[in-house]
Amino acid sequence: MSPINIAIVGVGKIVRDQHLPALAKNADYRLIAAASRHGTVDGIDNFKSIEAMLEAMPGVEAVSLCMPPQYRYEAARTALAAGKHVFLEKPPGATLSEVADLEALADEKGVSLFASWHSRYAPAVEAAKTFLASTAIRNVRIIWKEDVRHWHPNQEWIWAAGGLGVFDPGINALSIMTHILPRPVFITSATLEFPENRDAPIAATIAFSDAEKLDVAAEFDWRQTGKQSWDIVAETDAGEMVLSEGGAKLAIDGKIVHEEPEQEYPMLYRRFAEIIKAGRSDVDLAPLRHVADAFMLGRRKFVEAFHD
Repeated sequence: MSPINIAIVGVGKIVRDQHLPALAKNADYRLIAAASRHGTVDGIDNFKSIEAMLEAMPGVEAVSLCMPPQYRYEAARTALAAGKHVFLEKPPGATLSEVADLEALADEKGVSLFASWHSRYAPAVEAAKTFLASTAIRNVRIIWKEDVRHWHPNQEWIWAAGGLGVFDPGINALSIMTHILPRPVFITSATLEFPENRDAPIAATIAFSDAEKLDVAAEFDWRQTGKQSWDIVAETDAGEMVLSEGGAKLAIDGKIVHEEPEQEYPMLYRRFAEIIKAGRSDVDLAPLRHVADAFMLGRRKFVEAFHD
């Protein structure tokens, strides 16, 4: 099979750090164009809009959409309507309804739509899933705390409605949780902390349960200083499981049992090529659904104004 002619839309830090290196090492793709209001990619054709790119480059077969979620729907509809396969950066959209509409359009057009969850491809995630399936789980604690000033300096879109605030990183934890737990969970209570000058939360505490009354608690915070925390801890009949560093390491009772180099984005693009070749889509909305439920059920607490 010939390489898939792919284009990038929205050239920012995540594209340069992750998408471009992953594509460069994958023989399934040929990167032929990019569209972005501000960024460009050397060595290929660059455009200011997806519309201009698709009109000038009919040979594009797939597009990877990496702009903020509030602007992704229109670009995705444009690409799908033109018969292109679409890769959606996480979160796949600003609302559940718009992603459902995109999935229906992809099905109508006979092209593939991929809602990517990169943290599910962290090195130790599958090992954690296998471990939890082998034992009884007593409780689960998720601690996902980082410094927004370090990871998203002066990025106003994440604080706007639809930008998700602390759930922009927190949804990575939710994507892992929904993948490794043996049964679906649902939110029973939540508190969302909103800075007085922002439209999105800076912190959240959430309680989950499932049909068998499993106790799952999550803490998300964007004000962490010092060491960043991306951990999922499960007390089980087989010992304490700690999935740390965003899914990179797995320890049981303090002993590291799984640790490999990070390959999240190469694996995402491998998966995208698989579904294109298979003629189907992969659109799991469980992580985004939990965020929507938190906004629906959560109690809002206003805290002091936040300034970068």
